[in-house]
Amino acid sequence: MFTEMRKSDRQLPQEETWHILKNAKYGVLNTIGTNGYPYGVPISFVVHKDNIYFHCASNVGSKVENIKNNPKVSFTVIGETEILPDKFSTKFESVIVFGEAKEVSPQTKQEILELIIDKYSKGYEESGLKYIKAAFEKTAIYVIQLHHITGKARK
Repeated sequence: MFTEMRKSDRQLPQEETWHILKNAKYGVLNTIGTNGYPYGVPISFVVHKDNIYFHCASNVGSKVENIKNNPKVSFTVIGETEILPDKFSTKFESVIVFGEAKEVSPQTKQEILELIIDKYSKGYEESGLKYIKAAFEKTAIYVIQLHHITGKARK
């Protein structure tokens, strides 16, 4: 169902792939637009129990509209990179995930919002909990249920 990696010698073991994914700060979520065009948007996210979670405004915006129309998504992160000018190349590490996105339950929503605060706002947890409470009804959390994941690197 998924195409094999062309340069399979650069494919990373699953453990290293997950390490890159869990430690990345941002990724690009790719959805299929209602107009048939791909739509890629940078997002912040957390990995929890082998799933990817992200937040957005509840019931508005291109991400939400696209996911409701077609839940199939891909998600890409880029880890460490280094340009090798004399080799006309780049050292890199990246992860691509394919899956389906869906909105989570209110109980899961609270847990994931707290994990997002923990990842992006360390030291501000108390303020973060107040922020979550104030924005809870206007915020949606989606999970990407993974169907396929690959990591690739040039070292």
